[in-house]
Amino acid sequence: MNNFLQLVGRRIVVFGVANRKSVAYHVGKLLQEAGAEVVYVVRSPERRDSVLKLLEGSPVHVCDLEHQEQIDHLARELARQYDGFHGLVHSVAFADYEGQLRPFHETSKSQMLRAFDISCYSLIALANALKDSLSPDSSVVTISISTTRMASENYGFMAPVKAALDSSLAFLAKSFSRFSEIRFNAVAPGLLKTSASAGIPGYVDSYLYAEQATLRKQAVKTEEAAAAVVFLLSPRSSGINTQRIVVDAGMEVNYFDERLVHAALERSLGNPT
Repeated sequence: MNNFLQLVGRRIVVFGVANRKSVAYHVGKLLQEAGAEVVYVVRSPERRDSVLKLLEGSPVHVCDLEHQEQIDHLARELARQYDGFHGLVHSVAFADYEGQLRPFHETSKSQMLRAFDISCYSLIALANALKDSLSPDSSVVTISISTTRMASENYGFMAPVKAALDSSLAFLAKSFSRFSEIRFNAVAPGLLKTSASAGIPGYVDSYLYAEQATLRKQAVKTEEAAAAVVFLLSPRSSGINTQRIVVDAGMEVNYFDERLVHAALERSLGNPT
C-alpha cells in the first residue's frame, strides 16, 4: 500500500455521516483506502441503522451533539474501547429554515442559537471532551464554507455561524498548544450536492450558478472536499494549523466571467424596471 500520506495504522473518529452524499462518508472511504482505521459517530440510533451497510463493517457510535451528556458519555465509551485517536473530523451542521426564506434581520434567536450550538459549539465541546483521547500530534478538521462574506440570502444565518466556526479554530489551537501539538483546520468547499444542502431554500439555483462561476465550469465534487480533509488529517500537513483550505474550483476569482456578465446584462436589459 502506498503510504505517502502516512495514514496507515492511524485511527480517526469521523462525525456526521448521513448517507453516500455526505462529506463525512467520502472522508471515511478515502481514509480507509489510505490504510487508516475509521470510527464513525452519527446522531441517532435510526441514523446508525441506516448507514451501517454503507460503512463496510466499521464501528458506528451514536451521539447527538446537541446534548452535552451524550458527548460526555461518548467520550467515556471511546476511551474505554480504543487506545486513542490520531484525528477527528467534524462534519456537522444544522439550520432550521422553517421551510421558507426570510430576510436576515428576521432570524429568530432560537434559530441562530440552535444553529450555533450544533454547527459551531459542538466542535469546541468535542475537542474538550476528547482531548485526553487525542494523540499529541492529532489533526482536527471541520467543514466550513468557501466564503462567509458573500451575503447569500438563502444561506442566511448559517454564514455567520460558519464564520464563528472558522474563528474558533485559532482559539482551539492556541488553547491546545499548552499541552499538545494538536492542529485545528477547516476545509471550506464551494457549493456541494449533498442531502443537507437540499434543505436550504433555493439551493439548486445557487448550485447551478456556482457551477457556471467556477473556472472549469464544473461544480466542486464532494470527493474533492473529502480529499482535502484527508490531507489535513495526515502527517504530511503537519505545518498547517488554524487555516481554511478553500476548495471552490476557482469560483472566488471568477464572478466577473464574461459569459456571466453578459447573461446578467441581457436579463437586465430585457426586463427593465
